[in-house]
Amino acid sequence: MEKKINLREDEIPTQWYNIVADMPSPPDPPLNPQTLEPLKPEELRAIFPMGLIRQEVSTQRFIDIPKEVLEIYKIWRPTPLMRATRLEKALKTPAEIYYKWEGVSPPGSHKPNTAVAQAYYNMVEGIQRITTETGAGQWGSALAFATRLFDLYCTIYMVKVSYNQKPYRRVIMETWGAEVYPSPSERTNVGRNILKEDPECPGSLGIAISEAIEDAATHEDTNYSLGSVLNHVLLHQTIVGLEAKKQFELIDRYPDVIYGCVGGGSNFAGLCFPFIMDKLRGKKPDLRVVSVEPLACPTLTKGIYAYDYGDTAKLTPLLKMYTLGHMFVPPPIHAGGLRYHGDAPILCKLTKDGVMDAVAYHQNEVFEAAVLFAKTEGFVVAPETAHAVKAVVDEAIKCREKGERKIILFNCSGHGHFDLAAYDQYLKGKLEDYEYPIELVKKALQHLPKVK
Repeated sequence: MEKKINLREDEIPTQWYNIVADMPSPPDPPLNPQTLEPLKPEELRAIFPMGLIRQEVSTQRFIDIPKEVLEIYKIWRPTPLMRATRLEKALKTPAEIYYKWEGVSPPGSHKPNTAVAQAYYNMVEGIQRITTETGAGQWGSALAFATRLFDLYCTIYMVKVSYNQKPYRRVIMETWGAEVYPSPSERTNVGRNILKEDPECPGSLGIAISEAIEDAATHEDTNYSLGSVLNHVLLHQTIVGLEAKKQFELIDRYPDVIYGCVGGGSNFAGLCFPFIMDKLRGKKPDLRVVSVEPLACPTLTKGIYAYDYGDTAKLTPLLKMYTLGHMFVPPPIHAGGLRYHGDAPILCKLTKDGVMDAVAYHQNEVFEAAVLFAKTEGFVVAPETAHAVKAVVDEAIKCREKGERKIILFNCSGHGHFDLAAYDQYLKGKLEDYEYPIELVKKALQHLPKVK
């Protein structure tokens, strides 16, 4: 069996897949927080281009990828589907383990799949600057890269704890021409108010989102860009799963179970949605799909399914999702990209409906799995991706114990070259496990908006 399954450049998918077309019941609409009525598309014009708004509300199954976006995709796409033969051998498992290797992109993760698309649609409509948030820096790096290709300016609010933990992520963003600020910052009313209450606030994705939205909404030439959660973001990421399906066809295989780490849901959805299409349409009813999150930020496993704001300052529409509460400030675990209080509404709806499952782990066991992966497969993966690796290792061990020859697939969503400080702490035994207390979750949930 081949170690690496490649596609030709002319086999890159030319359309994205929209899972809304196949969902058993439609996702609950976002609500205007003032009226509590379903949000009208034109109400998003203040921060998004119309091209993306149309995708956000679309029920069309396949949407064409613009030629300009496809040409840039060719810098790193198609990405390889790898078989983890050395990991299989180390685990003595009869299972076959495969991973889609998204770390080959210039920013080192799956994120430019949507960053390039979003930069393109903003450029077409005459926008000159884009603001965004970033946690670990994968998304910020991707948007800095994408905006440079379309000659746009980029302002990034980076969660302060990650800004301090990962200085070289900031450097690569600045190398591509972006300006990067630790969040909460003194640049926005949101940031100033939070710092007044807590000068030592470590920040959160919810706070950084608030700052980026405020910045965009108060400048006419500026739009906001989000790296996960929204429908159009997940749509752009489906190129990952569409490629993977073609690659499995080349070797006459199909996965029995799919894993991916989840912070907002983009890399996980990007890989699994094209396969879930087969499950929803009755072709693969037994397919298992499992999201993996940290116990320090247990959105899907401890949150509640309700309408909530997507940010701390309550600037976003209300989204129906699993949430820990928009006032949730997570502990400074190293998987910065997984420190979000909510998740993508579509992903949450499918989880609520039982189409997919969720598990959560402590960070030490996650890094243990990541080190095993590095020692066998060679790649040092991001702490976020390492959560998926941990789940895969557990699944492979179960297959060994039961003698099952399952085909396991996961999204290896990014490399960990800027996360070596976290690996250093793990190797020195200095990483602390943290499980977010249910009492604090309940406290944060008291601030949920009242929606009938």
